[in-house]
Amino acid sequence: MVNSPVLVLNQNYEPLNICRVRRAIILLFRGKAEVLENGRGNLHSVDGVFDIPSVIRLVYFIRRPRQQRKLTKLEVFNRDQYVCQYCGRESKELTLDHVTPRRRGGEHSWENMVSACIPCNRRKAGRTPIEAGMPLLRQPRLPHNDGFYVPFQYLRVHTEWQKYLPQ
Repeated sequence: MVNSPVLVLNQNYEPLNICRVRRAIILLFRGKAEVLENGRGNLHSVDGVFDIPSVIRLVYFIRRPRQQRKLTKLEVFNRDQYVCQYCGRESKELTLDHVTPRRRGGEHSWENMVSACIPCNRRKAGRTPIEAGMPLLRQPRLPHNDGFYVPFQYLRVHTEWQKYLPQ
């Protein structure tokens, strides 16, 4: 239970990061945060009993610069929500595909990369989607930079986080 994830919000309710229950309880104990959501039970110590938080809010404002998302395989899969952009199949076994192949001058950029299942990637090969007769479900784009990203596996388990995250 001490290693369960906890959503940390800034003073203005903007998501900052995800920490562990242990760190969240230390922030609460020192008066640096307050509990917004709990309900996962209690943590017993020698001196007392603490509610296990799910969402906490800092009592002071943290300024932090906005960072650009890095172009990685995982980030492309997350942007495409683990769905093949050619056939629409949801899968964890995906590959990256350059819409315009690199050997034809296609760039290694957000606007030229999509997630594709292995059969679709093989079928498309070194051609463009038009040449292969495989239209894209959605055009690739730069993901929104809302400053905070929550991995899919957390959203499925922690539904109480939904109301604090930007849509």
